[in-house]
Amino acid sequence: MSEATALSLIPPVVVLVLAVVLRRPILSLVIGSFVGLMLIESHSALTNFSAISLSVMTDETIGWLILVCGGFGALIALLVKTGGSMAFGRYAMKFAKGPKSSLLMTFLLGVAIFIDDYLNALTVGSTMKRVTDKFKVSREMLAYVVDSTAAPICVLVPLSTWAVFFGGLLVDNGIAAEGQGIAVYMEAIPYMLYAWLSVIMVVLVIVGIVPTFGPMKKAQLAAAQGVPALVQVDLEEIQTSDEYALKAIEDEFKHADDTGKLHNFVVPILLLVGFTVYFDIDVLMGLLATLAITLPFYAVQKIMPLADMMEQMIDGFKSMLPAICTVIAAFIFKDVSDQLLLSQYVIEHLTPFMTPKLLPAVVFLSMSILAFVTGSSWGIFAVSIPIVMPLAQSLNADIPLVIGALLSASSFGSQACFYSDSTVLAAQGSDCNLMSHALTQLPYTLIAAAITFVGFIWLA
Repeated sequence: MSEATALSLIPPVVVLVLAVVLRRPILSLVIGSFVGLMLIESHSALTNFSAISLSVMTDETIGWLILVCGGFGALIALLVKTGGSMAFGRYAMKFAKGPKSSLLMTFLLGVAIFIDDYLNALTVGSTMKRVTDKFKVSREMLAYVVDSTAAPICVLVPLSTWAVFFGGLLVDNGIAAEGQGIAVYMEAIPYMLYAWLSVIMVVLVIVGIVPTFGPMKKAQLAAAQGVPALVQVDLEEIQTSDEYALKAIEDEFKHADDTGKLHNFVVPILLLVGFTVYFDIDVLMGLLATLAITLPFYAVQKIMPLADMMEQMIDGFKSMLPAICTVIAAFIFKDVSDQLLLSQYVIEHLTPFMTPKLLPAVVFLSMSILAFVTGSSWGIFAVSIPIVMPLAQSLNADIPLVIGALLSASSFGSQACFYSDSTVLAAQGSDCNLMSHALTQLPYTLIAAAITFVGFIWLA
């Protein structure tokens, strides 16, 4: 198109509507991209879609994301199979002396498993529920602690699947230079207010500074009186935005070693951190070096044959396919949006009504609502970043602050949405009724979100 028109808004609207209705972010992005190409040149839309897809697949950032996401998946599969993180629960039984200390141990394990929110949610809940049950802590409280250390912790740590995904999007949208996605992401970490407040809030609840109230108080009183936990709903009937990855991690846990040793979890995590820092925050190099040592480290202990390790790594790589496909679909959509001059249209028509001080708060509020409604913490932001970031640049807004607002909204949606992947896995790992978990933690997430909104207005 030679000039920006309102037609450029049709593809993102299509994506958002389909994301709400279908809860299928990849399909929504693909359909939105095809609709955009139809608007540009209807008779050759399919040919252009093919050409853009091939161009995206040759992009260096895409290659990096495929290797890093797949590498994370492979490492996670190995960590789950060895059952090292499960050993934490056995150690916790020795040190936990009451409800508070058992929940603090749960929190610490959640902080330690920072590389992926799926691994975090399932591991922490299933590992610690025997400990918290011993001290009559409600399953709802356990699930709340688990959910508060899943997405929020992964968002705040630059060595996580979240950082890799969003770092790639920042590069593709010109916010970060090639190879600098993680570095720009790290600049925004201090401004990811919701994630910080969520983590602080759960600690204050655990130690009793913030009291339990509403549904959570009822659940705690019931547990203290020995009332059995509510029966779990059939989670097979719950449609999330990423069912393939959800089922993949569940299958991995079914075959985990229940008698694993703690060092088989701690050593690879320390290697990942150490090597990534050594290679100047190069996550890919850190992952490759970690896997190069972890494989012989496991082989020497005869945990599993090399052939089984390779099979686990391949299965882990496959579990990351939804994330990889989301990025590819997002890159295609970005290309189509650029051809429609979407960012130029948004800048021309919104700049007169928006100020640099209002933008972060407006972004957080609007994207939080979308993330809560769609249950998609990744796909929906693949649509919003090409719109929000050019607007932020044109207004000379604080870029790290705006990125922080986007990531805050993403982590809020992941934790607060009743049918998000993280919420479902936290309930499943803790063996807590899904709706009971969602309703008991909602007041705390809304308090943190309200403070976050005010915080963005104040910081801007």
